[in-house]
Amino acid sequence: MKVARLYSFNDIRIEDVPVPEVGPGDALIKTRACGICSGDVMPWYIEKKAPLVLGHEPAGEVVEVGREVRSVKRGDRVFVHHHAPCFTCRFCRRGDYVQCDTWKNSRIIPGGVSEYILVPSVNLENDTILIPENMSFDDAALIEPVGCVLKGLKRAHVRSGDTVLVIGLGVMGMINIMAAKHFGAGRVIGADMVKFRLDKAGEFGADDVINVSKVELCTGIRDVTDGEMAELVVVGPNSAAAMMQGLKCVRPGGQVLFFTPAKPGEMISIDPNLLYFHDINIVTSYSCGPSDTADACELIGRGIVSAEKVVTHRFPVEKTEEAFRLTSVPGDSLKALIVFH
Repeated sequence: MKVARLYSFNDIRIEDVPVPEVGPGDALIKTRACGICSGDVMPWYIEKKAPLVLGHEPAGEVVEVGREVRSVKRGDRVFVHHHAPCFTCRFCRRGDYVQCDTWKNSRIIPGGVSEYILVPSVNLENDTILIPENMSFDDAALIEPVGCVLKGLKRAHVRSGDTVLVIGLGVMGMINIMAAKHFGAGRVIGADMVKFRLDKAGEFGADDVINVSKVELCTGIRDVTDGEMAELVVVGPNSAAAMMQGLKCVRPGGQVLFFTPAKPGEMISIDPNLLYFHDINIVTSYSCGPSDTADACELIGRGIVSAEKVVTHRFPVEKTEEAFRLTSVPGDSLKALIVFH
């Protein structure tokens, strides 16, 4: 089978490797679609894992199951999460699935951009979803990224009527806009410097946009809110400077959601009394767990987020590097999928 393996940010190779053997509790899926994640194109983040087969947003069809498997059968259409928790540890009992050791150590084999994927027992039983018959594989490949957005907004306790500022309008920013509207946000404002993204944000429900190539962000949010700022600021760029900007744009009593990590070595310096006397909360949200992927599947099933809306490019596995490069540069694209036939 063919896989796309990354050796470094500038070295992605298409390789032929054996199809994995299925153990008693495992399943083998034929991959139909897999997204390229914005996290995959952060060099510092992806290269520390190299060499690795790219991709962790797959959907496909079950083609073989182990003798002990009862949860799925051949022919089932599934989304598979690349990490799955134990459900029994202290973290899992609190719903903090991403801190679970089993979650951290679990994986799909060899990765998402692969013609076939072995789904180990823990992933199969604890975060594999049978997708509805009317859901396309392209839609199902959005379950993991949508799950990440839903987890963040739930942690930030977005409320009906809130003003939400989304900084960075790549595909995750767009999904944050759509999901914030779904959660009842009264006004959603997007900020970016790419015209294509700013235009698309309006299509996806943003009430206002701020072109930060023309106006300073804090000035822009102050102008469009008549000085009230935002109850929730979602910071998308992986930058400590963007995080600091987000903290300047939040209303007293509000939340700032760090949706993406900063680059290694970057630091932020905060006056704690600014947070204390204004009751400002900093919220973080890393990845997602089974409750989030289940909610994401439901949201996508209702058409609130869909591949039709956000997928702008599709590539065969042989052109994975082209998809990777497209995703790494802001431009006239949102979501790239690797599709298999």
